[in-house]
Amino acid sequence: MWYLCVFFHRLLDYRRPEVEALAELFQPNSSNEPLEWRLPENHHPDSPFHFVNLSSDDVARDIANRSLLVKGMYELWGEGSTLEELEQAIKSYPDERKSPFLSSESSFKIIVDSFGKVMSFAEQNDRIEQLAYIPFKGRVNLKHPDHKFWLMETDDYGGNNGLPPVVQKRIFFGREVGGSDRKLIPTYQLKSRTYLGPTAMDAEMAFLMANQALVKPGKLVYDPFVGTGSILIGAAHFGAVTMGADIDIRVVRDGRGPDRNVWSNFKQYGLPMPVGLLRADNNSPPWRPGLKEVFDAIICDPPYGVRAGGRKSGGRKLLKGVVGPYMVPDDKRTDHIPSTAAYSLVECVHDLLDLAARMLVIGGRLVYFYPVLREDEATVDNTVFPDHPCFELISSSEQILSYRYSRVLLTMVKRHPYTEEIAEAARVKHADFRENHVKWLEDGNLHSSVFAPADQLTVPGEDAKPLRDKPKYRGKYV
Repeated sequence: MWYLCVFFHRLLDYRRPEVEALAELFQPNSSNEPLEWRLPENHHPDSPFHFVNLSSDDVARDIANRSLLVKGMYELWGEGSTLEELEQAIKSYPDERKSPFLSSESSFKIIVDSFGKVMSFAEQNDRIEQLAYIPFKGRVNLKHPDHKFWLMETDDYGGNNGLPPVVQKRIFFGREVGGSDRKLIPTYQLKSRTYLGPTAMDAEMAFLMANQALVKPGKLVYDPFVGTGSILIGAAHFGAVTMGADIDIRVVRDGRGPDRNVWSNFKQYGLPMPVGLLRADNNSPPWRPGLKEVFDAIICDPPYGVRAGGRKSGGRKLLKGVVGPYMVPDDKRTDHIPSTAAYSLVECVHDLLDLAARMLVIGGRLVYFYPVLREDEATVDNTVFPDHPCFELISSSEQILSYRYSRVLLTMVKRHPYTEEIAEAARVKHADFRENHVKWLEDGNLHSSVFAPADQLTVPGEDAKPLRDKPKYRGKYV
């Protein structure tokens, strides 16, 4: 059945992939078939209005209730370019579909909304009065209605002010099947978190990553660059069993004291504690030989900035060619901080893919960010991302960070078991990728200002205007 899916007008690249991931989570029997989409008449692909084909009201409701970017899912009763066309469409909608929601035993509420225009309270009341031809028999209940109905209207406008162009006015009317719970964002916002690091993942993005990874109760989720635990908090909220690792022992062991550490972040929200936090090196993972296919999902944000640059085990003694194992005296083990050396993003991502290929179950997902240099829009569209024979890339969603740089959320599904032959083929792929596609990353990690939080980035020459507040259209700030 076709539903009207109305998105929040933000993170445009992330909207459809999130719904597609949640559709696979809630209607798994259809996972091999791509989700069907279509646009309303005269609407641009960046429009918040889309039609999506789902199996039932229950699936549409589950997707909308969990999604961060879906404002609502609606059973569309009619649409038109004028109120007269809308009336004709609603009257033509099958009575057997309408009558269960118009009975005298149920209560209802009509909500008027608009996109690209502002409607006064008087205009909203006028729109509701013009729906008198719909034979509602129940009582009005503005606080807790049994059924909510929405009238949504766009307007034709020339100067789009950062919004996608609208060729012709369009009016939609339908029954709300499910709506998003945006209360998650203020509840988990970073500014109120007990323990916070300089590169903590914001709450909305952590939840989006968890949705892309198909996180649900009972799944085991691993973050090899756990930091202060922001990504695992998003996974734990959806019921996952979590586990993390970081090369900095001070982060996973000490934090900033007994009440300001990774554990206290989970305690703050009443979430289940991780089953373990390891001091581990992504370049030399600690898993015993032969251990495979443990995790249902790996979700992470690999290090690529100076503020939190990539590190691996190493240091002065190892770099000078010390023969034999480097032993720490017993009396200094408690407070010892292991030596580390620089760890390039290219090597880091190769090790991440190898780890995921070994440790993910078949069908498990790897969700991680990858930085991109934005010479122009064509550069991003033609970007070649890291690859591995075990995985299929199913979505890539760009988040613009500055005029020159962006990061892309890559979602990969493990399709094939890990073997030594596949490992060798992956090494060949990595060598080719490193040689031909990552010249701009070879000098090490990117500058920290490139990947600062989006609300801290500013347009050159404009000290007071964060990029997040600039109008955005088709990947450009205008």
